[in-house]
Amino acid sequence: MSNQVALNKQKVYLTVCAVLLCLFSFAQQHCSITNIPFEGGEKITYDIYYNWHFIWTHAGEVYFKVDSTTFYKKKVFHFYSYGTTYKKYDWIFKVRDTYQSYADFYSLKPYWFKRVVNEGSDYLFNEYWFNYYNGKAYTFSKKNKLPLQKDSSSFTPCTFDVLTMVYYARTIDFEKCKHNDTIPIKLFIEEKEYQTYIRYLGKEEIKTRSEETYLCYKFKPLLIEGTLFKGGEGMTVWVTADKNKIPVLIESEILVGSIKAYLKHSEGLKYQMAR
Repeated sequence: MSNQVALNKQKVYLTVCAVLLCLFSFAQQHCSITNIPFEGGEKITYDIYYNWHFIWTHAGEVYFKVDSTTFYKKKVFHFYSYGTTYKKYDWIFKVRDTYQSYADFYSLKPYWFKRVVNEGSDYLFNEYWFNYYNGKAYTFSKKNKLPLQKDSSSFTPCTFDVLTMVYYARTIDFEKCKHNDTIPIKLFIEEKEYQTYIRYLGKEEIKTRSEETYLCYKFKPLLIEGTLFKGGEGMTVWVTADKNKIPVLIESEILVGSIKAYLKHSEGLKYQMAR
C-alpha cells in the first residue's frame, strides 16, 4: 500500500467525528433547544471499513459516550469519543485519537474542547476554551515536536466544536426540512470559525451489516476545503428518523478509495430505536 493510501486512512476517525458533526445544523438558525434526545450513560460504537481497489477492509472502530457532570460549577454534558485502528493494521497506519467536550446541560453551547491525535508518526493537540462574555475562543495547539501555540479567535453565537455538533444536531426537528434544502451551519475547527451547510435529501431505509433496517434522514455536507477534505459534497450520512437521530451509516470519498462507518452497538439510549 502506498504512502498516499496510508495517509488517507488517518481521515477515517476525523470523517466520523467531523461530519457526524458538520452534518446537521438546521436548529442553528434558532440557537435554542426544545428537546435533548440523549442522557448520561449513552454509548455508541461504529465499525470503520476502508475501500481501496474494490477491497473492503474492516480497519477499526469509533466509540462515543455521554456523561452528566459539572464543569466549573456548571451542569454540563461530558462528550467523549475515541477512534482506533485495529492492532493488526497498525503496521500500515496506526490511529489512536481522542476527542472530548464539556457543553452546557440545557443549551449545549460548548465551554471546552480537546482533541489528542496520534496518527502514524504524527501527533496533534488542540484545546479550546470558549468565553461567552467577549466572544473569544482561547486556543492551545501543538503539532509533533513544534512548540505549543497559544492564540485567540472570535466566534459568533450558535457555533459549536466538532464533537458538540454531533449531539446538538440530534435536537433538530428534521421534519421541517424539505428535499434539497441547504441548511447553513457554523463550526469551530482548526482554530477558527467556518461557515458551511448540509443538503437534505429526504428519507431512505438503510440496512446495517447486522441485517437491521432503519428509516433514516439522508444528508450531504459541504466539506471544508483545506482542513479534513477537499471541498465538495462527497459524503453521505444517514441518521435514524426517530427521537434519537443517531447516525446509522456514513459513506465518504477520500483522495484514494472510500470509507464506510456502520453502527455496531448502542446502549443507554433515552428512547427506544424505531425501525
